[in-house]
Parts: sequence; structure tokens; C-alpha cells
Amino acid sequence: MPSLFRRKSDELVAEPVTDDASTEVDNGRRPRGYTPGKGRPTPKRGQAQRRVVEPPPANKREAARRLRERQRTERAEAARGMRAGDERYLLRRDKGPEKALVRDIVDSRRNASSYFFAGVLVVLVGSVVRLPVVQMLANLLWLILLLVAVADGILISRRVRRLVRERYPNTKERMGSLYFYAVMRALSFRGMRVPNPRVKIGQQI
Repeated sequence: MPSLFRRKSDELVAEPVTDDASTEVDNGRRPRGYTPGKGRPTPKRGQAQRRVVEPPPANKREAARRLRERQRTERAEAARGMRAGDERYLLRRDKGPEKALVRDIVDSRRNASSYFFAGVLVVLVGSVVRLPVVQMLANLLWLILLLVAVADGILISRRVRRLVRERYPNTKERMGSLYFYAVMRALSFRGMRVPNPRVKIGQQI
């Protein structure tokens, strides 16, 4: 009898109970829902979203330098936005859909008046030459430039009036101010216009 009891206890000791999950881990397999550790603590949401704050300036000179840099960055951003035609950075004279349409009208055509100032420079140079023939030619060129600028301005104004009234019949913009805006833009060279042209020459408006 005593030996039988010892034999049963030995058998119990010889056959240990194994867990299914530990067996799967030992065999290189992971149980369902198992998540491996990251090896480091998970940061809190506040720490992950925390922005790096610039330290305060050490003195007045450092503060002035930072202010100048910030102003320079803001001016550069405003200049880029103005050239791109962004309404947020445009001057008051350039804002509004009517002004954008006027710019497109001027930029879509070849304007003879764009060479007005270049011709004026030639006239000024010819007027100081002590030769009667050169001075007479300079005066003739000046008269031609005026006639061309006036004729070009009339053509531009007629087109501006037609398209603005067609597309913005309830506009509150004065037509006279739109004419002046179109003529002044036409007088400048295409590469010097601000905002930059967004249409090509000959493009249908």
C-alpha cells in the first residue's frame, strides 16, 4: 500500500501540467491578441504633441534681431503672395474680382502702350542733342507715342466695359477707376506687372 501511494505521487511529479500559451511561445508562435513590447515607455499625448518653444531673448539686441528677422520673413511672404495674386496680400487697388478680370484683359493682349515709357526715354535723349533734325524727330516720336497710348487706352477701356458689365452686372466698382487701372497696367512692361500675369497673350478671357 505505501509503495502504491509513492508510485502515484511520483507519476504526478513526472508529468507536469503545461500551459497552451507558454507552449506556443516556446515554439516560436504567438497567441492571439499578443502584442510585443516596444522596449521603451509610451510617451504621453501631451509630450508627443508638445511644440518646441523658442527661448526668450537674452538681451534687447537679441530681441531686436529676432524682430527684424520676423519682419523680413513676413515681408517676403507678403511679396510672394502679392505677385501670385493672393487676395490676402493684395493692395486695396488690386482687390476684387473685377480688378482680376481687368488684369486678365490687359495681360491677354499685346499692348502698344507698353512701350510708351521706353519711347519717352528715347525722346528725352533726342531732345538734349544739339541737332535740329534730331530734336524734330524726337518731337515727332513724342506725338506718335501720345496718339498710340490714347488709342490703345480707348480700345482697352471698351473691352473692359463690355466684359465687366457682362460678367458683373451688379458691380459697385466705378467704370472710370477700372479704365484707369487697365491703362496703367497696360503702360508697364509685362514682366514688371504686379500681380504677375496669370494668362498668356492671345488667351481667350
